[in-house]
Amino acid sequence: MTQKTNKKPALSPPGKAGFFRYISAIFYDSLLIIALFFLATAILLPFTNGEAIHSPVVYPLYLLSVSFIFLAWFWMHGGQTLGMRAWSLYLISDNHKPITAYQALTRFFTAIFSWLVLGLGILWQLWHEDGKTWQDLNSKSSIVYKAKQKKK
Repeated sequence: MTQKTNKKPALSPPGKAGFFRYISAIFYDSLLIIALFFLATAILLPFTNGEAIHSPVVYPLYLLSVSFIFLAWFWMHGGQTLGMRAWSLYLISDNHKPITAYQALTRFFTAIFSWLVLGLGILWQLWHEDGKTWQDLNSKSSIVYKAKQKKK
């Protein structure tokens, strides 16, 4: 005779984020950020009488700030952007805590540099033994995969 127990299975430890998942989450988030850029620009239009914004410095810095605030807020509050949520990815600090504002800032600017050198910082994940990108290494954080638990 077997007895049934109500114990839930132990959660599996987070695994490495695969390259395909990582790139897919970046693609999803880039679509959201493009939409956010449209909204952020629309907010500015009443102040410019509906004219195009011709500032070669201020406007790009404005959009950069908007994208940082968007990403950092999600990273620091739950460890997931919407694209990361779709692919079951989480951002955690190397000490397994939520990342700090400094780590988010470091991660953001390192990711920009990683893309500016033709994605080499992202491709680094394929060669690094722990599957980390430059922004992971520089910000002392990691993108991890946590499989969704199936409901019974």
